[in-house]
Amino acid sequence: MRAEDSAPVDAVLSGDDRAFTELVERHRRELRVHCYRMLGSFEESEDLVQETFLRAWRGRGTFHGRSTVRAWLYRIATNACLDFLDRNPRRPRPRDAGSARPPQPGSPPSEVRWLQPYPDELLEPVASDGMEPDAAAVGKETVELAFLAAIQHLPPRQRAALILRDVLGWSAKETAAQLEMSVDSVKSALKRARSTLRTHLPERRLEWAPSTAPTAQERELLRRFMDAHDKADPAALAKLLSEDARMTMPPLPFWFSGRDAIESFAAHAFGPDSPLYRGRWRSIPTRANRQPAVAGYIRLPGESVYRAQALNVLRIANGEISEITVFEPHLLAAFGLPPTLPPTPPPGGAPSDGDPFWEPHPS
Repeated sequence: MRAEDSAPVDAVLSGDDRAFTELVERHRRELRVHCYRMLGSFEESEDLVQETFLRAWRGRGTFHGRSTVRAWLYRIATNACLDFLDRNPRRPRPRDAGSARPPQPGSPPSEVRWLQPYPDELLEPVASDGMEPDAAAVGKETVELAFLAAIQHLPPRQRAALILRDVLGWSAKETAAQLEMSVDSVKSALKRARSTLRTHLPERRLEWAPSTAPTAQERELLRRFMDAHDKADPAALAKLLSEDARMTMPPLPFWFSGRDAIESFAAHAFGPDSPLYRGRWRSIPTRANRQPAVAGYIRLPGESVYRAQALNVLRIANGEISEITVFEPHLLAAFGLPPTLPPTPPPGGAPSDGDPFWEPHPS
């Protein structure tokens, strides 16, 4: 038995709820990441971890020490996710090409309406705490939104096989035991999953690598994005984008492909015909899915506070913003950000005075 599983298992089996809590809570963070990968939704991953612990408590008698507590919990969590997906079947669906505003040529991205961002603050202990067994697995590419959206195209069991084998690094035998499949079935499912994944991942995302610290160029790019957003300057925003940049807005169906299309949308959103035209914007930096993110707040005429409007998660490639995923403002609560901000910055300077990658504004 692993050192981190050294809580009094006998006490747990006898019904000691305090010992049970001590035993399972140390695995909460990595199980939440596992459920998030399976489901693509942060809110649902929170619920499924609670379901996992409830099932573990009810079935504590099934743990006989033949595996680690961690493996036992992963099996329960995986089954809980598979049961959820059986009850709530969903697959990304082709997006209506006419939903682009304005209409655009080319193939639209698939629609993953349930996709949600994951706060980096909740990833940090997984990546830095030596007690967390999947520390090496929480690399940038395996929690990036592009990866999360891509694996949602896989059938649930293929998805589970790929996560256990390629992300967590479990053996085919261990994965087969977890999923109650034969080793040959796991190998076959993994082969199909890898093939499907290649067709949905962006370029340069086929090889997964550990996270690296943001470069000075990336920090400067984020500062310029925040400045363009706060000044409602579509032209300045466009200069930061790659020519083939893309913007999506889950759960809304709208999408924009290309620098010109995104600039046109920004001009419409910030323009004289928009109800936001006379407002004042304020950006708060944060981090999501190992990517830079910006919470946008607006103070409309006659209002005394800035109100949350959106969370923008950015993907940066080759010194340019290649993708912007815009999420609804209610998700900011998971990032420790408030629904409103006062009209003036707090003492000590504006929130963006610090390093916007690593110093998110406190609530």
